[in-house]
Amino acid sequence: MTDEEDLAAAQRAHWEATYAAHPGMYGQQPSGPAVHAAAVFRAAGAREVLELGAGHGRDALYFARSGFAVRATDVSATGLEQLRQAARDQGLEERVATAVQDVREPLALPSRSVDAVFAHMLLCMALSTGEIHALVDEVRRVLRPGGTFVYTVRHTGDAHYGAGTAHGDDIHEHGGFAVHFFSRRLVDALAEGWRLDEVHAFEEGELPRRLWRITQTLPERQPEAVPGDASSGDAG
Repeated sequence: MTDEEDLAAAQRAHWEATYAAHPGMYGQQPSGPAVHAAAVFRAAGAREVLELGAGHGRDALYFARSGFAVRATDVSATGLEQLRQAARDQGLEERVATAVQDVREPLALPSRSVDAVFAHMLLCMALSTGEIHALVDEVRRVLRPGGTFVYTVRHTGDAHYGAGTAHGDDIHEHGGFAVHFFSRRLVDALAEGWRLDEVHAFEEGELPRRLWRITQTLPERQPEAVPGDASSGDAG
């Protein structure tokens, strides 16, 4: 097993244990980025939202309450069970579907099947730069032309950047949580072939954490798939 695989396995176990020990750890109110994203998605005419890294579901449930059909994914089965229970309690179970998903693997969705994608601090988990690029390629694949992707990441201006255990590739572990801190160069590279609508700096939580909220949109017309190209087929 490589160092990257060791770190990924350790982080999966850490998140599973954390959700088990602290049910509903982020509370019931939606994050600020989710409130913003819902308005952006609504203005774009989106009806279906894929959330990556949904955790116990505070944002997924907000999207459902806002009228969207939501597919919520996370690497933690424990977090998703908490989400499903909350959806049942709130009468939203028909609007929320869940699936365990390690984003290092292809997304288990057909190409061009969702209107919008949201990910709050998922891309800045313990993912290598190559894995992040592969994930954004998968987001591009599953989005319909004209679809919008809103994501947030901690960046290199954050107080924890450079602190704790260094794993290389701008990944630093502090308090058991490994974070890939984003440079602006990485944000711009991930937006190649998209329309980069916004890079908004904000702060959240203790310290406080310093983040960017990025909004990018696929062009309405996408290049034709090359015959035999695996990326043009359905995943999963």
